[in-house]
Amino acid sequence: MPSIRLLALDDVPALTELHRRNRDHLQPWEPVRADSWFTTEGQLAAARTALEGHADGTSHPCVILEDDGRLVGRIGLSSIIRGALQSGSVGYWVSADAQGRGIATAALRSLVQVAFGELDLHRVQGETLTHNTGSQKVLERAGFVRYGMAPDYLRIAGRWQDCALFQLIA
Repeated sequence: MPSIRLLALDDVPALTELHRRNRDHLQPWEPVRADSWFTTEGQLAAARTALEGHADGTSHPCVILEDDGRLVGRIGLSSIIRGALQSGSVGYWVSADAQGRGIATAALRSLVQVAFGELDLHRVQGETLTHNTGSQKVLERAGFVRYGMAPDYLRIAGRWQDCALFQLIA
């Protein structure tokens, strides 16, 4: 069964290679990335930023591992807000060669356990482009419920795009 664990700086070489191999696959679903994003230095900077967010309690960045321990993607919580909200926003992706086998769904279920257990959140939100039906199915299989649509919500692939909003309450 696939698993997740906290991102580590030792993951940078594998993440760099994974991003290079999946550049075209991920392009429609991510912000526009500079060429430097696909370098070891770019991934090291991104990992350090993610881990700084973890240290200050605003994120929980993880990697997704295949049964054999091979890194096949990323998942995490960002925009963790405490106080009266106790919420975080989930984001995830898996390598093109790992799709269609339930890996993202299993990883999301594991992250939800962390969110509602260790992190003691009340709510986890997921946003997907309205035409990203694959990601919407992952959220639904993990128990998330669609509750709305946000126009021009995220700048993905170089333009502001509408997003379907999903949530799961503890």
